[in-house]
Amino acid sequence: MMYTKEEIFKAISTVKDPEVGFNLVEMGLIYDGVCDENNSVKVTMTLSTKACPLHQMIVQWVKEAVIRELEDVKDVEVEVVWEPEWNITMADDSVKEKLGGKMGKPEKTDIWF
Repeated sequence: MMYTKEEIFKAISTVKDPEVGFNLVEMGLIYDGVCDENNSVKVTMTLSTKACPLHQMIVQWVKEAVIRELEDVKDVEVEVVWEPEWNITMADDSVKEKLGGKMGKPEKTDIWF
């Protein structure tokens, strides 16, 4: 069974950013998820900052969530990309409201976490 992007995103939505308490999908950090005929999943994502101290842990949590939630998946590759660069406008409206995203697009020098 090949999984859809929506099913992959649903699995990843069980992973919360420990600093802000929102899941990675609603934060807008997950860019893509594809599953091939061998049930290998590739997730393309970013982090809110290149200096994220939890970089490796979050990648591991994403892998574990996909394997846990999608029973036929045996292999998960997570690619962390920095383009497009994440900003608060990529998050769901509920996240923007709680994190002050009503201010619009942040400058590159803004630090959100």
